[in-house]
This record gives sequence, structure tokens and C-alpha cells, in this order.
Amino acid sequence: MDIASILRDFAFSKYESSCYLALLAKHPSNGSQLSMLSGIARSRIYDVLRGLAKKKLVFEIEKGLYVPLPFEELKKRLRGQFESNLKILDEQLDEMAAQSGFEYLFTLNGVDEVIAKAVDIINSAQQELYLRLFPETWQRLKTQIERAIHRGVVVRFISMGPMPSVYDIQVFHPDVDHIKDKLGGESIDIIADKAEAIAGIFETDNMNRSPFIWTRNHWFVIANRDSLRHDFYHYFLDKLYERGESLSTRDKQIYAFIKADD
Repeated sequence: MDIASILRDFAFSKYESSCYLALLAKHPSNGSQLSMLSGIARSRIYDVLRGLAKKKLVFEIEKGLYVPLPFEELKKRLRGQFESNLKILDEQLDEMAAQSGFEYLFTLNGVDEVIAKAVDIINSAQQELYLRLFPETWQRLKTQIERAIHRGVVVRFISMGPMPSVYDIQVFHPDVDHIKDKLGGESIDIIADKAEAIAGIFETDNMNRSPFIWTRNHWFVIANRDSLRHDFYHYFLDKLYERGESLSTRDKQIYAFIKADD
């Protein structure tokens, strides 16, 4: 995207952006010079200059001779306007959302879109993250997970395949050798702060069209969080009754934590 297009995003018209940039490149200039520099017809250039002067984006320093508002000042003004408008938008949309009180389930498709939303959820987490991930997805998200831990977020991690044991509260799904075949692909489950969730499966032969659900719907979030909590119990039961092994001290600590984490 060129500079003129970016300026048009900030309510400059096509002619205004061309005129301002031409004047920024060579000033002071008169209307005739700006017409040649900007490509704006002489019959229009003075109307454009008057409009910019009214907005205090150009200044007539003497009869027919113009200079632009310095670019640094323009940036300050645009930033201030943007932040002010964003604040108003934020307040009004929050009020509208509070009146509605209903959260939709949104469908996401494609690896890039799903991973981008997963990154956003992890980056926004403030208290807790429940994660059920395959190693390949974990590799994509581990930097954001580490940053969340540094912010004080407590991570509860279920590994859906062989990978290092890197988190204090981490178990391995009992059926890691066959779970991908059973699911028909690689699942992603992320629940943040009992408030937001993304869940779905990258189907093996349908990676970029596999639907994922992203939502802040309370009941969907809580149900998926409970699903991940129960996978921790699945790990403990499998170890005790299927493999006939005793729980380690670390297992017992994790069990106590998950049991209390309702």
C-alpha cells in the first residue's frame, strides 16, 4: 500500500493526499507548481488547497504560496484522533454488548486464521490457560505460551503427542500413538480465563477448510474447559488401571491442583 492510500484511510480525499504529499516534498510552492508536482489539474488545485487549509493541513505563508503542516505534527494529530475515536467506539460497543448479553459461536477456517486467533487468545490471557495441543501446533505457539507464563498466567497443558515435558502442570494423552488417526487430524483446544475458547480439528485431508469454533459464549467455554480437565483424570486413570503404575509425586501434585481447579 502506498502513502497516498494510507492517508486516504485517515479521511484524506485522493486529491488531498496527492496535494499534501507534493507540498511535503517541495515547499513552499504555489498552485501552479503543485499542479505539476501532484498531477492535479490547475482548475482543481486551488479548491484542494482551500480544503486542506480549512483543515489546517496546509498554510498560506504569503499570497499564493503554501507550506504543509509538518509530517511529525500530522502524525501526532492523526494518532490523537484515532485514539479518541477508538475510545468512543470502545465505550459505545461495550454498552451495546452489555445490552445484548449474548455471545455467538464464530467459525474460522484455514491454518493461518486459526493460528492467528490462537495467538491472540494466548496473548490476551491474564490468569489461566487450558491447552490441549499436538506437538506441531505447540511449536507454533510456544513463544506466546512462554510469554503468558512470564505474565503470571498458569498453564494447564495436555500433550497430544511426544514432546518435552516443559510445564509444571502437564500430562500426556494416554493414546498419543493413535489419537491422530482416531480424530482424523490434529485438534486444537485453548480456553483462556474461563472466558474465551477456540476448538476444532485440522482434518488430515481438509486442512484449510476444517471449521473451528471461536467464542466467548459462557456455556461453550465452561464445557470445553471441563473436557480438558477430564483429560487430566483420563491420564491418571490410564496410568493406574491400564498400565498398573503408581502416580508419581508430581502426578499427585497435578491431580490435587486439577481437582481443586473448578
